[in-house]
Amino acid sequence: MNEEKANNMDTVNPDDTIIEIKNVHKWFGDLHVLQDISMTVRKGERIVICGPSGSGKSTLIRCINRLEEHQRGKIIVDGIELTNDIKNIEKIRVEVGMVFQHFNLFPHLTILENLTLGPIWVRKTPKAEAEENAMHFLEKVHIADQAKKFPGQLSGGQQQRVAIARSLCMKPKVMLFDEPTSALDPEMVKEVLDVMISLAKEGMTMIVVSHEMGFAKSVAHRVLFMDYGQILERNTPQEFFENPQHERSKLFISQILY
Repeated sequence: MNEEKANNMDTVNPDDTIIEIKNVHKWFGDLHVLQDISMTVRKGERIVICGPSGSGKSTLIRCINRLEEHQRGKIIVDGIELTNDIKNIEKIRVEVGMVFQHFNLFPHLTILENLTLGPIWVRKTPKAEAEENAMHFLEKVHIADQAKKFPGQLSGGQQQRVAIARSLCMKPKVMLFDEPTSALDPEMVKEVLDVMISLAKEGMTMIVVSHEMGFAKSVAHRVLFMDYGQILERNTPQEFFENPQHERSKLFISQILY
């Protein structure tokens, strides 16, 4: 398994680890969904995790902010280990933003209210400052003109951009994306990926579960391939797509790209 640096890896300090996962295991009943997972993520690094459905990809990133609980091993985020300590979980969730397949916006709140809720209640940001920041991030995702509308009045692509802006309003150190385009119509995918590419260019630390291989090729420092709860291959995008090392990843690439 080759872990050589991607061409744009020079923006990442190899000693600047922000997430460390050590020998993590997780079960759902008798189902062993994560099997001895170890990986590190450095500040500014962008990792794309791919693999077939049921391989453990989403479970892995959900463990990073304790939406799922791992049973063995260690997960350390920004120097804080994830345990049953509620205070530590809350600290990590403030610093780790997450965007889901489905947008999870509050339908009874306006777009602006959706964005200001977290900063006001969690970070104790004054309302006027929270609204100013919210408009800034809505402009960043090219949707500021929708601020007074309700989620149901927006398209799927627009709602996902709102969801990204909502996470950014918390000023996270890491962004997790769980198949953010899988629930979108094809014509809406590009507008969401464009926002994610913009974040990548700004140096946001990102872990992305996705089948958008074009995004992986252009943005990722590393691609991780998972199946049966294990990381079977980790490599630079170029090596992963042009010279996959594992028979299972070779088959996966051939089915996705052709």
